[in-house]
Amino acid sequence: MLRVILFVLLGVVAWIGLHSAWTIFSGVNAQPRPADVAIVLGTRVERSGVPSWRLRERLDRAFELYASGVVANVMVSGGLGGEGHEEADVMREYLIRRGTPSEKIFVDRNGYDTYETARSAKQIMDAQNFKSAVIVSHYYHLPRAVITLKRFGAHDVSAAAVTTLPMWHDTWNVLREFAAFYFYLMRDYAAT
Repeated sequence: MLRVILFVLLGVVAWIGLHSAWTIFSGVNAQPRPADVAIVLGTRVERSGVPSWRLRERLDRAFELYASGVVANVMVSGGLGGEGHEEADVMREYLIRRGTPSEKIFVDRNGYDTYETARSAKQIMDAQNFKSAVIVSHYYHLPRAVITLKRFGAHDVSAAAVTTLPMWHDTWNVLREFAAFYFYLMRDYAAT
């Protein structure tokens, strides 16, 4: 019996390890394709109302994609954070200050998580007749975000990671993504 338990535990550890390696590899090596819109997934805003450094990394990457002509528009997605600021509005203002024309920025204030962001993004894409998207986030988040947007019916989806390389403190995020990935695979995507 002990051998069976050890074998099962070894299998689970191997599964987590292989999935985590795939998450890191596919996220770090994500190659954005030319697209109608970059979708920037939100994260924390500072109490002062400025983007956190992680959010700035995502916004700067989206700005690079827009400025270089890889994407024609940018969608920012985030909800009302515990700090009292609408993430999407803070993101929009940051991009405008960087030089992105306001008419090229689409705002989703319902992006409280990856699922809601993908749902709203697909609705905005349909309303604007956008056929292709690049998801912008940190490398560990990209595989789940891409699959989620595709599950909502977007077909031409690529990804762009922020330019920072994996760091030791990303370990928790990679492990969290293991559980989140499979949870999102089992979610209902019919109600869009």
